[in-house]
Amino acid sequence: MNAAFEKELAPLKQQLIDHPLYSHIASIDELKIFMEQHVFAVWDFMSLVKKLQISLTCTSLPWKPSKYPTAGRLINEIVWGEETDLNKDGAIMSHFEMYLQAMEETGANTQAVNAFIDSLEQNNLNDRISALDAPQSVKNFLQFTFDTIASEKLHVIAAVFTFGREDLIPDMFIEMVKNLKKDGNHLNHLIYYLERHIEVDGDEHGPMALEMIKELCEDNPLKIEEALTASKEALHYRIALWDGVYNTINKTLIQA
Repeated sequence: MNAAFEKELAPLKQQLIDHPLYSHIASIDELKIFMEQHVFAVWDFMSLVKKLQISLTCTSLPWKPSKYPTAGRLINEIVWGEETDLNKDGAIMSHFEMYLQAMEETGANTQAVNAFIDSLEQNNLNDRISALDAPQSVKNFLQFTFDTIASEKLHVIAAVFTFGREDLIPDMFIEMVKNLKKDGNHLNHLIYYLERHIEVDGDEHGPMALEMIKELCEDNPLKIEEALTASKEALHYRIALWDGVYNTINKTLIQA
């Protein structure tokens, strides 16, 4: 099953790796545009993780053993790291908060994402996404994430979590950020965030995530097909998100 997934998804992953966006981030101002849109993908990742933790482990009383021990172990490990990791200075914080810290250091605007999160308790989530002050590609990305969660299909949620998320930022992006830092920009927190994400998503979590999908699909052909279809959709929405950032940068360059 895993080999079939990798073969089917390889062209879309390559499309992301080869996306022209990376070569268009040549200044700190363009990096700010990227971060101001990408931050929403950093944020909604945690809702996928928490949905899986709620469904795959026991988070209520009285406690009962998990029906999915392999998947439960993976998710608990990821939640521990994503919610309560150590930042560059040794302070305990989530990876999302690390990203906000990196945005502030870079000079990117965090107002839109902070206002969005603050508004979530007041209104319906779909309404808040529609009203979000962000490009349509960001809104579509968020809507797909929460539609996936609402499906309650754990094999689908796990597939989107595994194949559509942050490991899709290639190594070339980190090198590009380091080159921008050489120009005197303060990017230490961003570089730490990117390198830390690669470290925690390394050799152990990747294979465990594939085992999680296999466990949840239960050798059921329909579930396998649904998981593969959702994975492709997730990659298409990621490509569209990158297209949106790319178009914003191009418009900014034309107007400059």
